[in-house]
Amino acid sequence: MIDEPLVPLPASGRVFRAGRRVRLADVDPTGRLRLDACARYLQDIGNDDTADSGIDDDRFTWVVRRAVYDVHRPPRWREWVDEATWCGGLGGRWAERRMSMVGDRGGRVEISTLWVHVEVATMAPARLTPEFLDVYGEAAGGRRVSSRLWLGDPPEGAPRRPWPLRAVDIDLLGHVNNAAYWAAVEELVGPGGAAGHPVLGRPHRAVMEYGPGIRAGAEVELLVDEGDDRLSLWFAVDGAVHAAATVVPLPEPALVAPAGDAQASTSTILPNFPPASKRS
Repeated sequence: MIDEPLVPLPASGRVFRAGRRVRLADVDPTGRLRLDACARYLQDIGNDDTADSGIDDDRFTWVVRRAVYDVHRPPRWREWVDEATWCGGLGGRWAERRMSMVGDRGGRVEISTLWVHVEVATMAPARLTPEFLDVYGEAAGGRRVSSRLWLGDPPEGAPRRPWPLRAVDIDLLGHVNNAAYWAAVEELVGPGGAAGHPVLGRPHRAVMEYGPGIRAGAEVELLVDEGDDRLSLWFAVDGAVHAAATVVPLPEPALVAPAGDAQASTSTILPNFPPASKRS
């Protein structure tokens, strides 16, 4: 459910690591790392992890079902963030990707995403392959995850507003990219980012659930429901909800392990990147 804690770094199994600096295009006017930028960071390290694993198979792809972002403290402009990603759980035809971002100036974001494994030719869910389980299964530690959705329907009479799509929102599949949905959340926060809504001024959990993809050219409406301790919205096309999001105060405990554990495993797979003194 929406207050479910995120799993910690595994004691054994594959953990892929990378790092990057928060750049100008990633932040709001206050210097806060935006949610849509967090989503792009996740996509990037996920793609790099898959390519590095040696089991990338063009017959299959992954479609995101749910994303959970626990923002303990948002990284800031020019802050260096160390990233780690691993498999947090398995289902028959889906898997959870966990990601941890820890900044050198105190920023910390923990992410959990549920991805459905689909066959490209049919776009139908496909069973996880033995090769995938061989590489990622150990880190999951036998944990089973459900694809059941957490968020409900919009309240009756929720205010509506148009959300015009841009060319830059559309990805290779002709649908709105996963990260672009978060731009709608950022737009509702108001000028100045975290100062625009009380819930973003403190540790918070942001959840996005994805349904049918929104195609280029669609006329999208946002249905909004908000209060001092929450911000919820639904993406509707022709009256049908295609995605939903909510932002609430971060539940405690939101993570089983202390923050330092996200960087302290001895049984990980490490890509080559320069030491901190040489990073730019």
